[in-house]
Amino acid sequence: MAGPPDRSRTRRRRPRRRLHGTVSTCWLARATQRSMDAPRTGRALERGAGTKYGGEGWRVNRAMKTKVTVSPQAHEDLRRLGPAAKDAVGDFVRRLRADRNNRSLRMSPLRATGDNGRLILAVLGGQRMALLLETEANRLTVLALRQGTLARDELARITIDISPVSGGIELVDQSEASVNVLALPERANSSGAPQTTAPQAPLHDLPVPLFARHDDDTLTRLGVAAHLLPALRQVIEDRQLDALLGGNLPMLTKDVLTALRSGMDPDDVQRHITSAWRTDEHVDPGDWERAARRPVSQVDTEDPAVLDALGEGFEAWRLFLHPEQRRLASVDFKGSAKITGGPGTGKTVVALHRVKHLVDRLPPGDTRPVLLTTYNTNLAADLKERLRLLGGAELIRRVDVKSIDQLAREVLVEAWNEPPGRPLDDQAALDLWHTVCLEAGSYDLDAAFLDSEFQHVILAQRCDTPQLYYRAERRGRGQLQRPQRIRVWELMQAYREHLSQQPRTTTYAIVADQAARIEEARVNGSTVGPRIRPESEQHNVGRTRQDASIDVAPRFRYRHIVVDEAQDLSASHWRMLRAMVPQAANDIFLVGDAHQRIYAHHVVLGRLGIETRGRASRRLTLNYRTTQQILVGARELVCGHEFDDLDAGVDTLDGYRSVLTGLAPQYWRAPDWRTEMSAVAALIKERHERYGTPYSAMAVGVPDGMAVEQLSFALQSAPYRLPTVELGKIGPGQVDGVRIGTMHRFKGLEFQRVFLAGISDGQVPHQSIETFRRTNPDRYRQERQRARSTLFVAATRARDELVVSWNGMASDFLPEGCASQAHNAAELLSGDGPPSGSAVA
Repeated sequence: MAGPPDRSRTRRRRPRRRLHGTVSTCWLARATQRSMDAPRTGRALERGAGTKYGGEGWRVNRAMKTKVTVSPQAHEDLRRLGPAAKDAVGDFVRRLRADRNNRSLRMSPLRATGDNGRLILAVLGGQRMALLLETEANRLTVLALRQGTLARDELARITIDISPVSGGIELVDQSEASVNVLALPERANSSGAPQTTAPQAPLHDLPVPLFARHDDDTLTRLGVAAHLLPALRQVIEDRQLDALLGGNLPMLTKDVLTALRSGMDPDDVQRHITSAWRTDEHVDPGDWERAARRPVSQVDTEDPAVLDALGEGFEAWRLFLHPEQRRLASVDFKGSAKITGGPGTGKTVVALHRVKHLVDRLPPGDTRPVLLTTYNTNLAADLKERLRLLGGAELIRRVDVKSIDQLAREVLVEAWNEPPGRPLDDQAALDLWHTVCLEAGSYDLDAAFLDSEFQHVILAQRCDTPQLYYRAERRGRGQLQRPQRIRVWELMQAYREHLSQQPRTTTYAIVADQAARIEEARVNGSTVGPRIRPESEQHNVGRTRQDASIDVAPRFRYRHIVVDEAQDLSASHWRMLRAMVPQAANDIFLVGDAHQRIYAHHVVLGRLGIETRGRASRRLTLNYRTTQQILVGARELVCGHEFDDLDAGVDTLDGYRSVLTGLAPQYWRAPDWRTEMSAVAALIKERHERYGTPYSAMAVGVPDGMAVEQLSFALQSAPYRLPTVELGKIGPGQVDGVRIGTMHRFKGLEFQRVFLAGISDGQVPHQSIETFRRTNPDRYRQERQRARSTLFVAATRARDELVVSWNGMASDFLPEGCASQAHNAAELLSGDGPPSGSAVA
């Protein structure tokens, strides 16, 4: 007779049951036991397990899709670990979102974090692991990533906390911080053995920590993570701090330490940095659920485009927004808003996110009530592509993305039912002014002055009669007596007559002025020229009832307008835009920087019906593209000179700083232009062969078109034979080669290494403006400031390295003392000179 079944053997053969649906007290006991040997994770851990883990705990809703977000520090880990890690994380996140109970997801609990959070370790494969935080059912945050045989131990040692400033989740890897900060060496006695007694050297000989003058309370109040303070107190030199900042620290901590290291006063840090991060709500240091939901704790949402980016590579799109950027992109304004900031501060990124925010709030429809515009076609095409990466085809479908001149031209085509003619380029317009002056026998007024007066006074102030022009304000443009104004008006009339005699010829300025008049007349119910109802307006009228997103009068083309590079738009452009959107909440959102103005369009927005004073005017100060060393050099180009704030106020670069560190700008002097060109070629060749920098990642900016041709020929010739691509209106494309162009062409571009050549006295600024030093001091000042801004723009296109060279005497725009520290280009070519000093891969 068979005996009773062996139940113990049956239990041993039974597959181990996974706890997917509930979190039991047994699980908590095992998690607590496992975490006994690991460091505590912030203050919240001391509170122990809360009621969330008692009894049944969380019950995972199997019908609900799991929500997974990625923290900013996990995003930085992905950048460091490379494409393979990105693909692994992307695959893991997809599977986790699709089915939390998928048995192939190898996740195990690590430890609890206060009342409403638990840490989970996940195996991604290929010796890669992730640290996750679960704060509520079906919602997890990827906190950190590591790879290698010690990945599990490294993740277990990470300390996490809730920032009292931002309310977001912050991580500090204590082992990484210890490795990056070199400990103070022991002093040795005369025999070479370490001293066991107190050193005899005077106390003032001991190294002083970099942040000794700031106590712990000050640092934590400003936003430095408290867990980092012990390691931070060991930092005694810049190279240690650079290593520490190069690690994966909380972004607020990096911001504060970078600013303090640069000499910024703690009160200024509080005003410019900490206040931008500070949350408006009370921060509970134990509420991990609320902390995980704050935008500062995540770089993505449930947007499908973000999920696609996880698999296709993070480099395709900028996910993370600084808290101030995020706030500006999503806050409601009563009317128009203006965002200013130096190069690389993310103004364009804010503008793109602003567009997405505005579109997300629109009711369903198939019209395009949002306009995104900028000053040229190349930048408009780039904005459209980046907008597509941000929100996909659905976002693009609701937005008009056009350059401002393209928009003006379309207005004329719709109104007149024919093209307005081919606009003259800048040089052709000047040539026509030369012809007009020659025919009139007028030699005291030059072509450049007349063209500027026509655009920025006559058209900008709507001087339709000579009497209006005689009374027009010309602030900052010098004195012009009535007889001279009469002469200018006569020459302007002759200029217009010449244009009318040339079939289908016009100028961009005239097209913009005509488009502005047409739009204003349309809003007022009148007409200018033959009235043709635009196709887009017909489209909207037919769908007004079924598309609730168009609830404004049909005479307005758009509900919202977003403008990038606002400093380069003219008064006529702004009049046209003002007439295209009703004066209402969030009507016009513009970003720009007067320090980067390369054209002479100085407008006062308030006079054109665009009011951005007070809280509607904000500044961005954190640079994400250029190293702090390059930034300091570039700031010296404009330091001490006054720039407007795109309105009636004054803008500065106070608080402007970078999160990156690297090489200081490098200066080279040459006896002549030929030697300088050869030196530039030698330096570029060395960067490519020794450091592996692609030719397409390097660019050379020069003062004028002739220098472009000469330098391109020199680089292509023996002995260097370097591939080159000239920067034109349509951009360099994907062709490999060193980019060469005038500094004007550098606007909106970015390169790993930038070489500025020919920055010589008499070239930057050009010696031709010297004629105005006595005859027209205001114009002389204007021309110098425009040349200074162009040089500033070109210098800030550099990401890792900036090299500046000249022949003869250096431009007086360059920082004081750079000539004395410059390398000799002739010695470089002879082989006896100093090495380039480049250390950037």
